[in-house]
Amino acid sequence: MSELFTKQVLTVGEMASGVSLTIPVYRLKGNGQGPSVYIQANIHGAEVQGNAVIYQLLELLQKQSLLGDITLVPYANPVGCNHKNGEYTLGRFDPITGVNWNRMFHHNEQLIEHVMQKHSNSDVDTIKQYFQQLMLDDIEQKLDHNNYGLSTGRRIAYRLQQLAHQHDIVLDLHTGPISSKHIYCPEYARNSASFFNIPHTILIPNDFAGAMDEATFCPWWTLAEKFAENGRELDFGKESFTVELGSQELIDLDEALYDAKSILSYLQYKQVIASDEFVPQNITRYGCYLKDYKIFYSPMGGMVDYLAQFGEELKAGSPLARILRMDNYGDGDALHYIQLEEDAIPILHFASASVNLGTELYKVFTNYFEL
Repeated sequence: MSELFTKQVLTVGEMASGVSLTIPVYRLKGNGQGPSVYIQANIHGAEVQGNAVIYQLLELLQKQSLLGDITLVPYANPVGCNHKNGEYTLGRFDPITGVNWNRMFHHNEQLIEHVMQKHSNSDVDTIKQYFQQLMLDDIEQKLDHNNYGLSTGRRIAYRLQQLAHQHDIVLDLHTGPISSKHIYCPEYARNSASFFNIPHTILIPNDFAGAMDEATFCPWWTLAEKFAENGRELDFGKESFTVELGSQELIDLDEALYDAKSILSYLQYKQVIASDEFVPQNITRYGCYLKDYKIFYSPMGGMVDYLAQFGEELKAGSPLARILRMDNYGDGDALHYIQLEEDAIPILHFASASVNLGTELYKVFTNYFEL
């Protein structure tokens, strides 16, 4: 291992038996000339491919010349990744509170006004340092000086967010149920999406809903907008993405190597690594705005044969799926074809063939465009 490589075991909670909940934190030291990067994986229990990508990144990065510091956190949620029911990993929701593990992060918009009052005319570096420390102090206050305490999930989220706030770039690695690769990208960073080898991009607005990517880009985006209102156009160099790596409950180390090189293509573009080795592929990339990323809910219960292919344009009226209803056989229609009324690109579908009325069946791009 390189002398610039370090490993820490971070305690994020305790079980009833007193056993500590810990996660590994790997750090690679750059020379200080590039932006810093935070990458985490497996905040949802079944979404394990990101751990394989972090392994491949660690293998590759130790052969690179690093301009910026890089922190990598696999197994980011030790409760979720151990939350099993039979052969299945659950771990999408906190089993105590029912809250999505990726909806517990923190954003305090009131901190923006503190910056504007104290540093409205300061240089960018001074503003960045001050605002970053404000956010870290705010998280520290919630962790250690909260009179009524925190849930297990909030404590894990805030400990992770402490790490993320210390970096310029944040990548949160996820997967879908049965899914193609896609990326959630803030609208202002759409050009960066073209440096990942990922064909589908969801452009998201400056709205905070509790996710890690939002918790780390919304504050800086809002701050930049406040300065713009006062006539100053500032670039704080902060970007955050949720990177969806395919389907849950699967590990593919060969595919992880491909995805790691895709991430390095982006990091090379951002001058985190000093390399010309990683070039984005010449592929057609489609985007859509979050408002046009639609959920299609099953119009009936039954057994689903998923027909639409991920990433391929589906013309209006083409079959999306067919639902088998054996209870209707002999005295009704046993087979029902489902189609959409508009052109779409299917991105992911429900993991099981057995669905209830109203199950989230597919997620699709509508009103899509080439990036």
